Amino acid sequence: MPELSQETERERGAPPFGLAEVTGPSMVPTLYHGDRLLLRYGARVRPGDVIVLRHPFQQDLLVVKRVAERRDGGWWVLGDNAYAGGDSTDYGVVPDELVLGRVAFRYRPLKPGRRSPLTVLRWALSAARPVFSDRSASRRLRAR
Repeated sequence: MPELSQETERERGAPPFGLAEVTGPSMVPTLYHGDRLLLRYGARVRPGDVIVLRHPFQQDLLVVKRVAERRDGGWWVLGDNAYAGGDSTDYGVVPDELVLGRVAFRYRPLKPGRRSPLTVLRWALSAARPVFSDRSASRRLRAR
């Protein structure tokens, strides 16, 4: 079955929010493997924002990166972990149509077998938080 475009989905009243799961270390220390993300489809993207996008060469693969800057033809995106790779230094500028949405919130699921009251309390206080734009990081990453 062919995939529907974002415009078609929005016309049908699709929700403006979606969920994603982080795999891999490219966004450490901001996001870790296993984190769950709430993203807002079609949100305005600015340098410093964490976004979910389709990989330019494997469009069935979703990628989470931080926007470094706007360039001719799209966005330059980088991972927060400089040693992990898999960002614009590998595949270049990402066109606007490949950007799905901006990450608004992340939570870390409770690890199985960790059910003591103190562990649950620590998890509840630290597991869920908004993902803010990091303007200083985008300036630092741009200098690389």
